[in-house]
Order: sequence, then C-alpha cells, then structure tokens
Amino acid sequence: MDSHEDREEKETSMRKKVWVSVLCAAMVMTACGGAKDAGNGAGGQDAGAATTAAAEQGAGGAAEETKAEAGADAGEKKTLVLSTYGLSADISEEEVYTPFEEKYNCEIVTDVGGTNDRYTKLAADSQSTIDVIELSQAMTAKGFAEGLFTDIDVSKLENAADLIDVAKAMAEDGQGVAYTINSIGIIYNPAAVDIEIKSYDDLWDPSLEGMVAIPDITTTFGPAMVYMASDHAGVDVESDQGEAAFKALAELKPNLVKSYAKSADLINMFTSGEVSVALVGDFGVPTILAANPDLVYLSPEGAYANFNLISITKNCQDLDLAYAYLDYRISAELQTKTGKALNEGPTNSKVVFTEEEASSMTYGDVAAKAKSLDYGFVNGVLDNWIDQWNRTINN
Repeated sequence: MDSHEDREEKETSMRKKVWVSVLCAAMVMTACGGAKDAGNGAGGQDAGAATTAAAEQGAGGAAEETKAEAGADAGEKKTLVLSTYGLSADISEEEVYTPFEEKYNCEIVTDVGGTNDRYTKLAADSQSTIDVIELSQAMTAKGFAEGLFTDIDVSKLENAADLIDVAKAMAEDGQGVAYTINSIGIIYNPAAVDIEIKSYDDLWDPSLEGMVAIPDITTTFGPAMVYMASDHAGVDVESDQGEAAFKALAELKPNLVKSYAKSADLINMFTSGEVSVALVGDFGVPTILAANPDLVYLSPEGAYANFNLISITKNCQDLDLAYAYLDYRISAELQTKTGKALNEGPTNSKVVFTEEEASSMTYGDVAAKAKSLDYGFVNGVLDNWIDQWNRTINN
C-alpha cells in the first residue's frame, strides 16, 4: 500500500531524474501526460510546464521532438494513479498491474482501502491525484450523481462490445465500466443444521434459531438483504420503500447471531461454531471454504448481484492511459486470469470457465438469472434503511 507521502517522494524523485537527463543530454524532457505531484493534481501540470520551459532553454532546439519521442528516448514512464481494494494485492500486482505497466511503459501507483473510505477521500479532495477508481455499484452510482466522474465514451473501449448485456448498458449510460460481477449466496455447515437449505426463504425456518449471520446494511450486500426480505414478504421493495422488508427482518431476528462487516470474519465464526449459516458475497467464499472445507455453498436462483466498476475521475491527468486501463480490465484475456486467480466473475461474455472453476463464482446461468439492485432508488432511501436496520437488527 502506497501512502500519499510515499507517492509524493517517488514522483519527486522521478522529476529530479528527468531534470538531470535534460541537462546532461540537452534535450526536452516533458512528462508524458503531465508531471504529477501525488499530493496536488493541479500543481502537477505547472511542474510539467516548468520542466518543458527549462528544457527548451537548455536544449536549444531539441524541443522540436515530440513528447512521445522524448519519453521513449529517455525511457520515461507515464503514471496512472489507481484507487482500488487492498484484497489479494500480490496477485493483483502480478496478474493485473505488471503486464499493463510493461505494455504501456507506465507505472501504476495504487491507493488502496475500503470502498467507503476511498470514496469519502476522493469526494473531499477537489485536487485529488486519483485517475481511475474501482468501486462497488452503489458508490459508483453515488459518484456519478455527485459529479465526481467523467462520462464514459464507449467508442474508446474495443472490448465493450463483448460485455454481458447489463454491463454493456451501464457503460452506454455513461456510468463506470463493470469489470466483475458477484452475488450473494448461502454458506452453511450441513452437519449442524436439521434441514437442507435450498433457498433464501429457508433462512426464516425456526430450526435455524441462533445460527445465522448476515451482512450489515452498510456493506456491499447490506441493501440486498432488504430486497431479499421484501421478496420473502411478497412485496415489491420500491412500492413501500422497504416497509414490508423490515417487518420480515424483525421476524428473522430470532435466527440471527449477528450482522457482520467483513466476510473474513466468518472464518472464525464458523470455525468456533458461533454460526452455522451465513449469507455471503461469493468473492469471500474461497477463503472461507479453504479454512472450513466441510461447509457447503450455494447460489439460489434469483440471487442478487453486485458489480464492481471502474470510473475515470474528473481530475484524470491522462485520459488515453485511463481508457487503455479500462479496456484492458474488460478484456477476455485478463478476465480469464483474474477469474481464476481472484475468483472474479467475468463481465466479458467470451470468457469460458469449467464448472469447477466457476463453482463459487457468478457465471453462466447464475449470472444470467441474477437480480440487480436499482441504486438510483437505494441511495435515496439508504439513510432511512440504516436507521431502521439499527433499530431492528442491531439494537
């Protein structure tokens, strides 16, 4: 994980190297895409201009070279600042970042953290140096509503034609580009329960009293729990703003042990026997099963899905490189690798996995039948839902 201070030190060092190269080689050293200070996006452009002006004076005519030629001669690298999740950082570095850096002669500087923390930091910093950001579907919708992102030009994405229909529609609407799909399923210990769990409705079975854990309302799949409870009640959640859902959640409460904030917490909860059944996003399933191989995971028909999307920020310093990264992330080649290495359900329709490879992934029929939440609606009622959730579940 690179802090702001680490990135500032790296890029300051890079500018010093450029300055030395200019004086020694007597040629233009213009930072490709604009030199960028990790702490100040606007100041980065001034630094690039100052470097160019000084180079013209010292080079005496070498300024006729293009930026690309100067950068290539000096081996200078572009920089893409990526705000992303911190999970499986080593795998992401090997499978995702390094190949892209080698192909585009650039450096990816990552700013990692949880969805809410990274979003809040971006929204609060009008001079943010973040170029592209990976967020959940809910936070992406919020960011577009608040004007934090640039509308996506699908014509610049060669691989967009291969996206599954719902992901393609998101991109065409100008939203972020969906690079992975996940869904919420049920994981349980068959030796500890008296019923065979087949559907979400089974969670309300009285035999599961004091056995169930569900994601908290503030997590990725928290709002999906409200949708799911409304389905159990037989009511369209948007028709009554979730009223029937919270009545159903109150009926579920005797079966609940707790609501959790991180899927990783379930490992110890299952190991200790604190819980026997849990609702969980499929992205957390491999690590839970690795620690507790006797557990069973199923994705019931009509599972609720969530997309992770990549968006280009308003402050992006290199749009061409940003679009190249977006297109790379939705390529069949990369999504085949990340699907196997990171259990990321693909949004590229040309990706093919075996049944075993896709056993805990939103893929194929599971993806085709998955339900999508309307975050335009959810974000408008979420504060009210959080309040009701705390009074119903967490009191």
